[in-house]
Amino acid sequence: MSPAFDYSALVETRPDGVRHLDLVIEGITCAACIGDIERGLACLPELEKARLNYTNRRLAAEWRVADFDPMRVISRLAELGYKAHPFEPSREEEIEAAEMRFLLRCLAVAGFAAMNIMLLSVSVWSGNASDITEETRDFFHWISALIALPTAAYAGQPFFRNAFRAIRARSMTMDVPISLGVTLALGMSLYETIHHAHHAYFDSAVMLLFFLLLGRVLDQVMRRKTRAVAGNLLALRGETAVVLGDGGAAREVPLKAVRPGDRVLVLPGDRVSVDGIVLDGSSSVDASLVTGETAHAPVGPGALVYAGAVNLDGALTVQVTAAAEGTLLDEVNRLVETAANARSRYLRLADRAARIYSPIVHVTALATAIGWMLLGAGLHDALITAIAVLIITCPCALALAVPATQVVASGSLFRAGVLLQTGDAIERMAACDTIVFDKTGTLTTPEPRVVNAGEIAPDLLEAACRLALSSRHPLAAALAGQALGRSPFPGAREEAGHGVVAQLGPEPGAIEARLGSPTFCGAEAQATAALAGAPDATVIAVRVGERRAVMLMHQVLRPDAAAVVADLRRRGFRIAILSGDREQPVADAAQALGVDEWRSGLKPGGKIDALAAMAAQGRRVLMVGDGLNDAPALAAAHASISPVTAAHLAQSSADALFLGERLRPVADAVVLARTAHAVMRQNLGIAVVYNLIAVPLAIMGHVTPLIAAAAMSGSSIIVTLNALRARLPGREPEQGSPVSATPTRPFVSTQRPARAAP
Repeated sequence: MSPAFDYSALVETRPDGVRHLDLVIEGITCAACIGDIERGLACLPELEKARLNYTNRRLAAEWRVADFDPMRVISRLAELGYKAHPFEPSREEEIEAAEMRFLLRCLAVAGFAAMNIMLLSVSVWSGNASDITEETRDFFHWISALIALPTAAYAGQPFFRNAFRAIRARSMTMDVPISLGVTLALGMSLYETIHHAHHAYFDSAVMLLFFLLLGRVLDQVMRRKTRAVAGNLLALRGETAVVLGDGGAAREVPLKAVRPGDRVLVLPGDRVSVDGIVLDGSSSVDASLVTGETAHAPVGPGALVYAGAVNLDGALTVQVTAAAEGTLLDEVNRLVETAANARSRYLRLADRAARIYSPIVHVTALATAIGWMLLGAGLHDALITAIAVLIITCPCALALAVPATQVVASGSLFRAGVLLQTGDAIERMAACDTIVFDKTGTLTTPEPRVVNAGEIAPDLLEAACRLALSSRHPLAAALAGQALGRSPFPGAREEAGHGVVAQLGPEPGAIEARLGSPTFCGAEAQATAALAGAPDATVIAVRVGERRAVMLMHQVLRPDAAAVVADLRRRGFRIAILSGDREQPVADAAQALGVDEWRSGLKPGGKIDALAAMAAQGRRVLMVGDGLNDAPALAAAHASISPVTAAHLAQSSADALFLGERLRPVADAVVLARTAHAVMRQNLGIAVVYNLIAVPLAIMGHVTPLIAAAAMSGSSIIVTLNALRARLPGREPEQGSPVSATPTRPFVSTQRPARAAP
């Protein structure tokens, strides 16, 4: 970014006088960079806060002084060796994709070169033991040099750039000993080749680059960044609104043009794009994604509606209280960012090890060279020994210890239906001792189910599912999801506010089929009788000819929820439920699962407060939730998992996603996380033991750079093989149940009186 860029235009001034600037930072390679940047910016006394989110590399800077120049932040970052850009989600995605492509190219170049140089080296090794001539050996060494030098210059760029940046900023990272070891090995190899020596170490340097690049690529694959939060919210809220003029004329305008006090029209089936008060019209809204309340709330004049809610039935005229800014969605987004920034300060296991590793490597290599020279060795021999120390201590095993385990564990979790989204998800989940579940859509199925399916004739149930395929109503959509691949009836049409009707069979003599409210289907008496035993259910009626049936719709617990909760409790986890739903449904769910610790009616901030209280007690919480109202809690918890059916913002805030209707993947995730974390620690232990044995031998001069490279490769292979233990035992995938097998012992969730369904 050019220094002439006007960063002051990007500064946001909040109502409390705080000025805020978001920047995306280039050059961040490990979580230790958090401390370097935040401590480096602390020298600017005007800054009240400078927090770096390692997950998306976003720096949030805040100050109050009116004449503070934001270019001072940019300049200070440049002094520390980091380049800053305005935070733009789309630009960040482009930077990440370009970085990944470059790493893959470097890995491919290093791998191809290492294979070819190794073929030449094998010929030299075997020839040294037999009858190779000096000319032939030099020729092979020169060919190796012609391959290795340009390869290192290209494939080593990720390490050389970061090492140069660290040195210029007077800091120390793991890239410094890597770059130093590779450069010295190449330089010494070139010197040995010029002087017709028996050995050169081009293979060692390039192989070292290959293993380290492999670890970095694996780490990059695992570290998916949270991004496009604003875009997700915009998609949820909508980009436009229908504004009513003074004469009642309706016009569609961009959301940014809507002002508080305007009147907007929200049609049935549309998502509300503003916060406001209903002036005219009556309907019911589905605000479960926003508030967690599963009941479809009736609204009329004077009622509050929030951006993100779905208008189900009638047209509403809403007076705007907040539109493009200041809505409930914006508040949720702010809570998510605050929580994510706090959690991003967590340092991964490998990062913590790397912080003390680099200085020890340098001191050891320097002390080795000085010690040998004091003992009378020449500069050449002292440098050879120091290079052997640098190579044998180069952190290949350390670089692979965590990423290799993560890849194996993530593959095993994928087969179990869990998708990891962050590089440190396994380590955080392994540390958790408490699991907190949201209720709606998490402990329960995402959509309501027919709970009396066994009492309905199969052909009527099938007809209802096929009719539901022709409706946009949310309850009809839930029923259509159980159509099991069947197609809608030809010519089916939806009558707004009533239901769906279709003619079955050829004319004349066609039979009429209907799906909708009991009145629409002529099934009032059957609906009254059915609701007598389940007054809180939602009823949908179906009629085919003169045959009628009513279906009771409930959200039900996931099929294995009770078994999974019991299993987690046996493993020592404390279980709790935090829900935005009403007290009775939450109490019913808690009772059905045997959970004693639960709270209901919580807003997003209330869930964060509850998690903070648990953290104050020393508990580390794994949050499992799916709604927009869960997103801040998912970001604030020590670790988090979300169903793949969750809201976009909830998904982006979670460390992992689980697939399917069963809850078993959550238990699999925490069990495997503990196993994988143990393997990570074992791998780091292997790396430490390897160094305790190999480094003294190298210091004593018993190890040449060639042997050092072989030992380094051997330790990397051992670490990789040990990582294969981070797997779950094989398990056959559990099949979901058809409609007729839907559990019939629901706990009440969608509470509202019977109403016109599709």
